[in-house]
Amino acid sequence: MSVEALAGGTRRRRTTKFGIVGAGAVGATLAYAALMRGVAQNVALFDVNAAKVHAEALDLSHGIQFVPMAHVDGSDDVEVLADSDVIVFTAGAKQKPGQSRLDLAESTIGIMRAILPRLVEVAPDAVHVMVTNPVDVVTYAALQVSGLPPERLFGSGTVLDSSRLRFLLAEHTGVAAQSVHAYVIGEHGDSELPLWSSASIGSVPLLQWRTPDGRIALDEEARDRIATDVVQSAYRVIEGKGATNYAIGLAATRIIEAVLYDERRILPVSSLLEDYYGISDVCLSVPAIIHAGGVGERIEVPMTDAELSGLRASAEAVRGTARRFGF
Repeated sequence: MSVEALAGGTRRRRTTKFGIVGAGAVGATLAYAALMRGVAQNVALFDVNAAKVHAEALDLSHGIQFVPMAHVDGSDDVEVLADSDVIVFTAGAKQKPGQSRLDLAESTIGIMRAILPRLVEVAPDAVHVMVTNPVDVVTYAALQVSGLPPERLFGSGTVLDSSRLRFLLAEHTGVAAQSVHAYVIGEHGDSELPLWSSASIGSVPLLQWRTPDGRIALDEEARDRIATDVVQSAYRVIEGKGATNYAIGLAATRIIEAVLYDERRILPVSSLLEDYYGISDVCLSVPAIIHAGGVGERIEVPMTDAELSGLRASAEAVRGTARRFGF
């Protein structure tokens, strides 16, 4: 960050500002996670429900002494997000038990269409991260509505799905989730797919990992079961508690850190693809470099024919939904 001179000859680094659209379960949890991790010096929440957003900001502010120093604002006026470095969009229709992410598209796109142009006005230099489901279709629509360059607007994509995959693989193999390296790509939804061929535990290819008695730990049956569990994880959480919020709050915070700290971290976010293995004009998750300017180079991970076919099928599913809503 640039250094600014202040009156009296003192100097300080420019503070960072993190904006959140939507003070529901995901938005409030995201603010909490960001404060706990000390992501930004200023956290601002915007929501059309004035009483709700003011209460969330006040509740968070009451715990400031227990986290890295920050200031929290909440308002039903979008000006609260002015000059944000990063804005995360969490507002949208609530997913109901048994409802697919793609079913949410119409109402959520309407909310995004009404709010996003104003966000661009008040924070013209911000990087925008879409979290609201169905995130791939919403991200594509947001690019059309906002006119922002593709590097400055992208979706949280399958960062959370990849975390779910790594958790399940860690449980199955008895290692720490941090030692599992595996990506879920494609739609953040029912057509997503794990990249088994490039996954590893430590430096050992996942498909060669063995149990203590020498057996292959992840045969086809185990992989199919885990892949299904990843897809169905959100539905089970929603059925039990009404919403997913903790894991996506942590996942989105990790993305924000990569932007604000210019980490150049590789994360499977949803971004506009152009000739990625021949796939273009659709927002899908593939591993990409995340830095201060947003999303950078998309990494062409080696894939099997089956994996590439699955990615293309996922692209068609998302593209078809986008077309139904005029995008």
